Amino acid sequence: MDHSKIKTLGQLKTAGYQSRGIKDELRENLIQKIKSKQQVFEGIWGYEETVIPDLERAILAGHNVNLLGLRGQAKTRLARLMVKLLDEYIPYIEGSELNDDPFHPISRYGHDKVTELGDNTPIAWLHRDERYTEKLATPDVSIADLIGDVDPIKAASLKLPYSDERVIHFGLIPRSHRSIFVINELPDLQARIQVALFNILQEGDIQIRGFKLRLPLDIQFVFTANPEDYTNRGSIVTPLKDRIDSQIITHYPKSIEVGKKITQQEANLKQEQKKTVTANEIVKDLVEQVSFEARKSEYVDAKSGVSARLTISAYENLVAAAERRSIINSESTTSIRISDFIGVVPAITGKVELVYEGEQEGPGIVAQNLIGKAIRTQFVNYFPDPDKFRKQKEKSPYKKISNWFGDGHSVDLLHDMSNVDFEKAIKSVPGLSDLVAEYHKGKDAAAQLFLMEFALHGMAEYSLLSKHSLTKGHQFKDLLSGMFNMPKGGEEDTDEEEDDELGRRMN
Repeated sequence: MDHSKIKTLGQLKTAGYQSRGIKDELRENLIQKIKSKQQVFEGIWGYEETVIPDLERAILAGHNVNLLGLRGQAKTRLARLMVKLLDEYIPYIEGSELNDDPFHPISRYGHDKVTELGDNTPIAWLHRDERYTEKLATPDVSIADLIGDVDPIKAASLKLPYSDERVIHFGLIPRSHRSIFVINELPDLQARIQVALFNILQEGDIQIRGFKLRLPLDIQFVFTANPEDYTNRGSIVTPLKDRIDSQIITHYPKSIEVGKKITQQEANLKQEQKKTVTANEIVKDLVEQVSFEARKSEYVDAKSGVSARLTISAYENLVAAAERRSIINSESTTSIRISDFIGVVPAITGKVELVYEGEQEGPGIVAQNLIGKAIRTQFVNYFPDPDKFRKQKEKSPYKKISNWFGDGHSVDLLHDMSNVDFEKAIKSVPGLSDLVAEYHKGKDAAAQLFLMEFALHGMAEYSLLSKHSLTKGHQFKDLLSGMFNMPKGGEEDTDEEEDDELGRRMN
């Protein structure tokens, strides 16, 4: 059907158009997508076997939906992607503020037009992108905003009494007739406003200041809610919850691989950054591991959650840190280092809610701790577990490295070191290159350098070495000597909790 040629109700009838409700529209288009093996919710990872099947079942059942989950779990994105299940264009009576179906008008304007003009009623076409309305539930949202109210200016300009329904100014929900309407953070909506939704959800009609209106609204409702809000800011009133047909529980990525897909898809990197900075898979794994560590950390409020936006921001900051270093050193290309993870700290501190113990430690220390735990967790995926050699130190693959530091040597890895200086510092540690060569054969030079640095940080996390925070980087030395000696090289130790941290590692 060529919608561009259909301008009147008569032409619409001649074309054989049949109108259908939005829930039937979503259902039938979903069935076609499933039969043709087309993906509906593109760019949503980790929900293939959980959330998406639940949502598809709700659509097939013709249900209004509540997506319940912590922040950063793609609830709003899922709702927005439902637009792809709508017809590309639908007809409506031209000039109607309620998107009146030409065959089933619900407004006074629509009824009057069809009665007056019949088959000559002018028709316009509404694209599916215009059939989506989203409202964030904030404390100042009123019934007038959502449902509507009497407009005295309209009454005066049209010279109508307040008893005439034409003086009504309709709110967002009536204007979303034949559309998808989303209310984000539903518990934040005041209880009295939630009550106003009862009739709309159950019977599809509205009530405005005593007017006896019967508007059979045709709307697909989608609500989103965070379980934290149920106690902190409000709740979904029980009768309203009863009228929402399906409640679907969302969740965070359950694996590093899924998390990486999301981060790489969403990270907003500039073309210059992509050309200048390279990141290996270990770097990407470490970024994701930080969020996994945060979600189980005793310092982070688990009820608040750790948004997927943490890893996205962390990865963008990580690339920016490497880019900044390359600019400082006038280098055309560079690879991300472990030392660049200092740039990840601001992304963590702004994305996690700390419990009392975390507040006592301080957000910066907690962030550094999470990065350290991520390194420790991922280290055993690439090198032997140091704990297995605690009682067999002579057989430890780390023996040569530990002995060198035990002889009083140290190495400083500064955040902004040039590639040449960084390589010189790393290669000054005997045994590092041999360790990498033994467990990672065939790696290129950049990968070998990264693995050598990774090995140093991993050994420090397993208490085989001491790692001191310097003003501009880190200093590695023997664990015991590091407890009694200040860092060398004119750098001042900025970690006021160094002794406590060392004690924790030794325990």
